[in-house]
Amino acid sequence: MNKQLVQTKQVVTLKNGSITTPKGYYAGGLHCGIKRKRLDLGWLFSEVPATVAAVYTTNQIQAAPLLVTKESIKISGKIQGVIVNSGIANACTGDEGYKNALFMRKLFADRIGVDEHLVAVSSTGIIGEQLPMQKLDDGINQIHHLDNDVDCFEKAILTTDTTQKKACVQLKIDGKTITIAGCAKGSGMIHPNMATMLGFITTDANISQEALNIALKQSVNQTFNMITVDGDTSTNDMVVFLANGLAGNPKLTQHHAEWDTFLSGVYLVCESLAKQIAKDGEGATKLIEVKVKGCNTSADAGKIAKSIIGSNLVKTAMFGEDPNWGRIVAAIGYSGVQLNSNSIDVYIGEQRVVKNGLPETYSEENVTTYLKENEEIQIIVDLHDGKSNATAWGCDLTYDYVKINAMYRT
Repeated sequence: MNKQLVQTKQVVTLKNGSITTPKGYYAGGLHCGIKRKRLDLGWLFSEVPATVAAVYTTNQIQAAPLLVTKESIKISGKIQGVIVNSGIANACTGDEGYKNALFMRKLFADRIGVDEHLVAVSSTGIIGEQLPMQKLDDGINQIHHLDNDVDCFEKAILTTDTTQKKACVQLKIDGKTITIAGCAKGSGMIHPNMATMLGFITTDANISQEALNIALKQSVNQTFNMITVDGDTSTNDMVVFLANGLAGNPKLTQHHAEWDTFLSGVYLVCESLAKQIAKDGEGATKLIEVKVKGCNTSADAGKIAKSIIGSNLVKTAMFGEDPNWGRIVAAIGYSGVQLNSNSIDVYIGEQRVVKNGLPETYSEENVTTYLKENEEIQIIVDLHDGKSNATAWGCDLTYDYVKINAMYRT
């Protein structure tokens, strides 16, 4: 993916774009009564069946909506509508929960007038409770799928999130303007390996399913799989990528001359959403970016970056605005990567604090000021042992994180 990162001049970011900016998409949300007051039912609709790719949680306990969505995608590789509820996860709910997910799919399919296998289902919230199907039935019957209120969709998918998360880019392929956009939810239970969030990505590109899968998986591996908030892996979460082809470009494959430009667009959308999730970690006050370079392999660089970003001691040090680089070095050491400890350099911001594995002379006051004055903190590690790099994102660990999760069900 490093090659795609330098090609962003061909990709334009649309600050006010959304998942309905690509041609032919509609989205909305409403309150059906799962939550006390907030929006809790959202939908996404494409004018035509869209080619689909998806990635799912690595948790061995997978919620009923994931199973139903996998079944839908397996039939034709197409999805035209997505129905999402928040507040209840429909996880660990047995046969009843599975039947409820199927019924949720049927209700929405009937409402928008498509075959059931053209609908994906998603749920997020408390584990172990059954969905209130009468409320969902009433809510789905209120949906007008050609009305467009994407702001309500972005709000309806949230749980403990404090902000909506969205990203949108445009690019040219074969002279056609192609738009790629996404939105996501995620604040707690955030940990690498695509296990911690809901993400919805849309594009009007005409693209093969094989190429769409490649683009999604490559981008997810270097974005969503490189964030962590608390090390917990959810039972529900997934990213669904729809491509309805309405841009009118000749079918795009990974062998196309402008494939790298498309891949850059997908990557930028996923990277933006991943960073927004990390920044909105429950109770977080700082976004932490860890860049590891000079490794033998990108896999090793990724392991070290995730080890640092996942360290509770590093996270609490950043919250306390304490330049305790010893915690960073410790996380490097237990990452499981074979390395030469005598060649490690560590930077907090622009200040090198470790040189060749030994303490560097520096102004601790200056580094403390950097931590105090910035909401986005960068840690750089250079192993001087190769040419491979990786970047991971996370957040600090605060008093409010404990409070939010201690009182989640109350």
